[in-house]
Amino acid sequence: MRSVPWWGIASALIAPFALIGGWTLAADLQPGSFDAVSRSISSLAAYGATDRWVMTLGLFIVGACNLLTGLALHSAPRNGRILLMAGGVFGLLIAVSPESMGGTGIGSLRHAVVAGLGCAVMTAWPLAALRREPWAPAGLRPAATFGVTGFLLALIAWFCFEVVSGGDMIGLAERAVTGVQTLWPLVVVATVVAAARRRPAARPVPAVSPSRSGRLGRPEAPCAPRAAAGLAG
Repeated sequence: MRSVPWWGIASALIAPFALIGGWTLAADLQPGSFDAVSRSISSLAAYGATDRWVMTLGLFIVGACNLLTGLALHSAPRNGRILLMAGGVFGLLIAVSPESMGGTGIGSLRHAVVAGLGCAVMTAWPLAALRREPWAPAGLRPAATFGVTGFLLALIAWFCFEVVSGGDMIGLAERAVTGVQTLWPLVVVATVVAAARRRPAARPVPAVSPSRSGRLGRPEAPCAPRAAAGLAG
């Protein structure tokens, strides 16, 4: 089993810190009191937000990290890696597609479409990365992949309910969804690294040189004719 290169481990580690650190610092920079429970992450990077570059940079780093992690996760099936990399690309597009002031207009529509597609692929990639082999890392096994996907679907349903009903916990629901989606690649990488350490690659068997084959195996063929010739003489 191939482990994860150092840069893939680093990208998986950086992503959650960039996301959580980004929304925390950006909220602290807003004038007055910013209510993270009721207000979305997107509002921190929207046109008109104070120091919107902080949340924009955080979203950009998360997208780039997910893209790198997908490239590095060789133990996952190809479809799962492609979806994780697609999630990274959508993350980059979210960073460069901020909401318009007030959450209306073409900019907000573009942001909503890109964010929705990104959420979909980041929810689907664990199922596409499922492995059923006995040696599969814990993060890629059916129990883990079905479990995290079901949990994410429940969180997304909660978020949609808050949006449709105009609830006062939209921000909390959105942070729960994006937080789990950003932490899960790190969980998978950790289980892949642990499994690779428990199951080291088999060492190659050294080849036997032709000059030693007679001593290690059967006697060399030319010896028999010479011995027979000696007896006959």
